[in-house]
Amino acid sequence: MSQPPVVDTAEELAITSNDQVVIVRQKVRSTAIDLGLSLIDQTKVVTAASELARNTLVHAGGGRARIEIVQAGLRRGLRLVFSDEGPGISDLKLALTDGWSSGGGLGLGLSGSRRLVDEFILDSEPGRGTIVTVTKWTR
Repeated sequence: MSQPPVVDTAEELAITSNDQVVIVRQKVRSTAIDLGLSLIDQTKVVTAASELARNTLVHAGGGRARIEIVQAGLRRGLRLVFSDEGPGISDLKLALTDGWSSGGGLGLGLSGSRRLVDEFILDSEPGRGTIVTVTKWTR
């Protein structure tokens, strides 16, 4: 059985404005570069981070982003944890369906983010908020 990833470094950022969404995106990009992710994987993880940070702001009124470099054996990766204390998601399966949106968008935020990363965990329920954890591993 493999061991869970160990956190090498971590930084937590607030998400309470559009400017802070931009800061999260920039920090994810610089961390992905430092980690040695390919340009394609950098673009994927930054896009996912941008979508998830924006969801945190728009649907929950704000929250936090935790940016971690993790190690599992010889593999290193970038793990992002977006958390909020918003209204939560009542139907997780529906929320992950392409084209479904609770806010009038294209409905690609959660489902699109899931496709862009190697690991995706969505934990939410009404009245408790939401935590989305994504990981992109180096190749």
